[in-house]
Amino acid sequence: MKTLLVLRHAKSSWDYSHLSDYERPLNKRGQRDASRMGQLLKENDLTPDLIVSSSAERALSTAEAVALACDYEQEIQFTRRFYHADAEEYIEALQKLDDAYERVMVVGHNPGMEHLVAIYAGEWLRMPTAAIAHFHLPITHWRALNEMMEAELLNLWRPKEVG
Repeated sequence: MKTLLVLRHAKSSWDYSHLSDYERPLNKRGQRDASRMGQLLKENDLTPDLIVSSSAERALSTAEAVALACDYEQEIQFTRRFYHADAEEYIEALQKLDDAYERVMVVGHNPGMEHLVAIYAGEWLRMPTAAIAHFHLPITHWRALNEMMEAELLNLWRPKEVG
């Protein structure tokens, strides 16, 4: 069984009107929430084997803060393909992963994140900024991942609901 962690980027700042959407940084709450969610992963023994993130600044910063807080020691993979990606884009990227990775986290943006979660949860669930969905997937090879399979949603953590 593979484990998939779906993380929506943390809260971004709108204070820099000269920056493009792609360049927007995290605000203070976003930085705090990202670290807190990384700590949550560590406490639940869910440090990923691999993190693949959108290369947009707010996603990149979220991935880095989570990685630091959960003691992730590998290189984070960044891809522009996850910026404004739909669920299918995430699935295609996951299908190409090496099977040595058992627990993978993807970091990206709505609406793609909520759609990806809905596919595997079997229902539409709200994914606010810095939310993490935790799935067990009934596969041993990433290439077997598809939109039709039933996954098991083990947890959905939202920052405001986490102590």
